[in-house]
Amino acid sequence: MFGVSAIRHSPAPARSSGRVPRNAELLLCVAALALTAFAYLAMTSATGNGFDGQSIRALVVFSVFVAVTHLAVRRWAPAADPVLLPCVVLLNGIGLVLIDRLDRAEAAQAAHAGTPAPSSDSAHQLIWTGLGMLLFVLVLALVPDHTKPARYGYTCGLAGVVALLVPALLPSRFSEVNGGKSWILISGFSIQPGEFAKVLLIIFIAAFLVANRDLFASEGKRFLGMTFPRLRDLAPLLLVTFVAVLVLVYEKNLGFSLLVFGTVLAMMYIATGRASWLLIGLAMFSVGAIIAYQLFAHVRVRVQVWQDPLATYYTTGYQISQGLFGMGTGGLIGTGMGNGRPQDVPFAKTDFIISTIGEELGLVGLAGVLVLFLILCIRGFSAALTIRDAFGKLLGGGLAFSIGWQLFVVVGGVTKLIPLTGLTTPFMSYGGSSLLANYIILGLLIRISGDARSAPPPPTRPAPPPLAEDLTAHVSRRLLPRRT
Repeated sequence: MFGVSAIRHSPAPARSSGRVPRNAELLLCVAALALTAFAYLAMTSATGNGFDGQSIRALVVFSVFVAVTHLAVRRWAPAADPVLLPCVVLLNGIGLVLIDRLDRAEAAQAAHAGTPAPSSDSAHQLIWTGLGMLLFVLVLALVPDHTKPARYGYTCGLAGVVALLVPALLPSRFSEVNGGKSWILISGFSIQPGEFAKVLLIIFIAAFLVANRDLFASEGKRFLGMTFPRLRDLAPLLLVTFVAVLVLVYEKNLGFSLLVFGTVLAMMYIATGRASWLLIGLAMFSVGAIIAYQLFAHVRVRVQVWQDPLATYYTTGYQISQGLFGMGTGGLIGTGMGNGRPQDVPFAKTDFIISTIGEELGLVGLAGVLVLFLILCIRGFSAALTIRDAFGKLLGGGLAFSIGWQLFVVVGGVTKLIPLTGLTTPFMSYGGSSLLANYIILGLLIRISGDARSAPPPPTRPAPPPLAEDLTAHVSRRLLPRRT
């Protein structure tokens, strides 16, 4: 990891050949669309009669959206990393196919029961995809320099905290969905402000750490071989911990509590390089979580379900149990697209889309999806390391970490590694707020990558003259020590 001093003084990596990589991005996007089309064909062949009008229209519209985003990158970030956008296109495309597959399963169940078929969530998700890609284009067009958000760092921090707390303050009829108060519901329109608060808080923390770099680099008290910060230096971490625990308690949203706090803690470590921040942060969150476990029943229920979901199979443990059964049925290569029963898992389109992948694509397909996310995170960290200014490094590192951390929390909950959190898988799960916020993150990462790759190389120091041409120096014998 790198501390603030390393951020300020480390030389930039050597520049690449300077070739504009947009043609490579175009080819990778075409390949991602081809894989999406193949997934559509496999799914519709198993559930119907091959390609139908619905799948063809969805694929054409999605291809148009992808073409627009590629042209936007070509126009406003021509030197950006050519791998970021294709990875997201493939993840988003697979997510659309899986949501459509679950829609068809629900329609078949409704027809068998003689009830009206529910509305198509895949059509709604395609609309949200278009809006997300529109936000992506706006980020590239309106943020010509990645350092511009730093000017509004404190404004972003205030807006992020307000966005997190508003659902907790609203009456339940305007904010509660499935027992969690993390939404704003107005006249049939719903939005989850915490998704956008995540981006705003990352911008604020990056700007705050850069503005106060000397404060966090100052000496503290040493204990057990580590330097611990002064108490007044803990103020931002204390504030974020308080907000995270407050969200956990009042909104019953363990996922956002973990996501926000973990991302901020990682950024503190990236900026300072001190392991003491990690220990203090983990200790503070552990104390808050233990207090919440003792005081609030819904926290205890999450932990009890995590410990033994089969003990409450017919009540609170039904969802995680069905998800585990589905992934076990998928095995190594899966049942095949459209041949499983992922619709038996509650909220398979949102919280448990990972179990849908594991059941129908197997361990191989799930590993492929995880590798795509790994590539996305690595290229995001690469952009952060390549950029030379401190704000760009912290912002890029925080954004890339947030994607990887969210994926870990989601997969850990679905596989019973950690308690269920209610978070959605980035770019894949059904939901407009998550998709919009993650496309904003993608736009900022591509902006950072484009600025890093298009920046002029740092000036090189002139080489010292050869020793034979160097000036000689006369040393007086009076300055030399006498032999005794």
